[in-house]
Amino acid sequence: MNQRNTLVKLMISGAVVAAVGLSAWAQTITTTSAPTPSAGNLTSAKAKPTSATPQMIQEACQRQRARAAKAQQSGTPEQFGSEEPFTFNPNAPAC
Repeated sequence: MNQRNTLVKLMISGAVVAAVGLSAWAQTITTTSAPTPSAGNLTSAKAKPTSATPQMIQEACQRQRARAAKAQQSGTPEQFGSEEPFTFNPNAPAC
């Protein structure tokens, strides 16, 4: 019985060593002739806005009015995530 346990342990440890060895072998560096990716022109890239523009505020007001009108028509309160498609009209009067 003791010999069998030893044999099983050796088989398991051999499988673990083989798996680790194959994993390390698969991660070796190979050279290819593929072109190097480029990030583009980073000096002219626009940063994300850190404040709201007047157009963003106008869109938010129009969106809120549309949600309130829909809630009033249906008689059900607004629920998070229940927003429907909305078309922004930049020519509409400001809030």
